[in-house]
Amino acid sequence: MKITVIGSGRWGSFIAYYLSKIGNEVTIGARPDDEAARRFDETRSNGVILMPDDVKFVFNVKESVKDSEFVVISIPSQNLRSLLGELDTALDGKVLILCMKGIEIETGKRLTEVVKEIKPELKCAVWVGPGHPQEFAAGNPNCMVIDSEDIGITAKLVDGFSSELIRFYYGEDLIGTEIGAAAKNVIGIAAGFLDGMGYSALKGALMARGAREIARLIGALGGNENSAYGLCHLGDYEATVFSKFSHNRAFGESFVKGEKYELLAEGAYTVKALMKLKERCGVELPICTAVNNIIYNGDDVRTALSELFKRPSTTEFHG
Repeated sequence: MKITVIGSGRWGSFIAYYLSKIGNEVTIGARPDDEAARRFDETRSNGVILMPDDVKFVFNVKESVKDSEFVVISIPSQNLRSLLGELDTALDGKVLILCMKGIEIETGKRLTEVVKEIKPELKCAVWVGPGHPQEFAAGNPNCMVIDSEDIGITAKLVDGFSSELIRFYYGEDLIGTEIGAAAKNVIGIAAGFLDGMGYSALKGALMARGAREIARLIGALGGNENSAYGLCHLGDYEATVFSKFSHNRAFGESFVKGEKYELLAEGAYTVKALMKLKERCGVELPICTAVNNIIYNGDDVRTALSELFKRPSTTEFHG
């Protein structure tokens, strides 16, 4: 397969490396002023992986997709709309694969909905699930999921991308897969809050109640509630709630400690979008609401936790 990967951050870089290693012809698309990508091209290393020599960098995103059948996008989720507008007709006839986890803040739309709005004729899939580039690069295998509205595309990607390092599963619920993948980053921030307060023992309860909360939202949006308990969400908790490599967990811990965190934590954006969906669907999202209020409304973390404990008791799977 001829594949272009747009985005040379830690995840995009690993995807380009991985897809090349399993036998694909891979190009990395970057902007002319992307100095980090230029250094990567020159040194072939980003400190985690050593990029194969046959993976070429093209410093023009439109040019980079010209000869590829598949275009993988791995950039901050809030930048997807502008990138699609920039690429425009250069994407015609391609298959888009979104390797990013988020929801558009302004509209509350899933990322495939943003694609459909701008390029309705494009075939689009999502690739999500647990794992960090550092762990994959060390040879630690994991399981992930690919989902699409087109089962033929899903099957082609699962069959073509599977290896001894990554076992892919067929997604069957695009709504649940996307919402679950995006929302797990918010739960990761909540886990960081607990770590920062010295309440890490509460992570078990956080995982159980967080998954149930997101299951309700998925159901209200028309998806399958069971997706919240699959690889897109609950299956990704170890990598998000516990791992030292989790940006979202680290962001939450740093926030509680009053320390500045410079790296991208998608959950800090996703939680804003979830507040839109909460109002739209009339679904209770107590954990996500607490995270939003702590980050953006100045609520005290300990007080917010106390308020969660004061909520009226119900049966565990109420609602």
